[in-house]
Amino acid sequence: MTDDSGCVFFVGAGPGDPDLLTIAGRKIIEKADLDLYAGSLVPREILACARRDALIVDSSALTLEETHALMLSVAGKGGIVARVHTGDPVLYGAIAEQIRLLDKAGISWRIIPGVTAASAAAAAAGISFTMPGICQSLVITRAAGRTPVPPGQTIEDFARHGAAMALYLSAGHAAEIQQQLAGALAPETPVLCASRVGWPDEKLVWTSVAGLRDCVLENAIERQTVFIVLPGQGKLPSRSCLYDGSFQHMFRK
Repeated sequence: MTDDSGCVFFVGAGPGDPDLLTIAGRKIIEKADLDLYAGSLVPREILACARRDALIVDSSALTLEETHALMLSVAGKGGIVARVHTGDPVLYGAIAEQIRLLDKAGISWRIIPGVTAASAAAAAAGISFTMPGICQSLVITRAAGRTPVPPGQTIEDFARHGAAMALYLSAGHAAEIQQQLAGALAPETPVLCASRVGWPDEKLVWTSVAGLRDCVLENAIERQTVFIVLPGQGKLPSRSCLYDGSFQHMFRK
């Protein structure tokens, strides 16, 4: 067994459904001395498995320095910290800045991946991001807001590739997103508006590039939303090579 004492674990909680918490993530939460979670995004039910004597803190109102001080106060004394993030912590989880402070303090850390909202939304809607001969790539990005995007990485830039797209943290920018998508994609291109995926009030609404803004307004779609853009979704894909009888590989002659 590995010694987890004095370690901070960045745990991906998944999009909201407690059943989508990974086994690895649950094990860390179960034994952590401090469970520090983003209460604005992570349901409290995720921490139902925490130790009864564990310190459980909602970080939604805390600053980076305050969350670091909490983690340091426990991990610095040999305790285990579960820093619980929504979805997968490596996507828009702001873990890099937390890790820099931990490294500076000499505190060890590890990342436990989680189910991200795009995957959960696709599963809930019964769709595939990739289709043979039509789409073989997925772009995960966001609209520019208070956090800008670098040159060459706008939504319109990526849309020109014709890849499937998952747009995070962008529910308040529907009109801007529609305009950018319209500069590169056909107006009838399907768009799935997936709000609070995995929560009891989950909302999955289909629209198109041309109808995105109105759809968001009519359905009161707000925070915790991912837009899934699917160019070519209505086309009939060719059969994949993987399960084709004429396709030979090391397991099938």
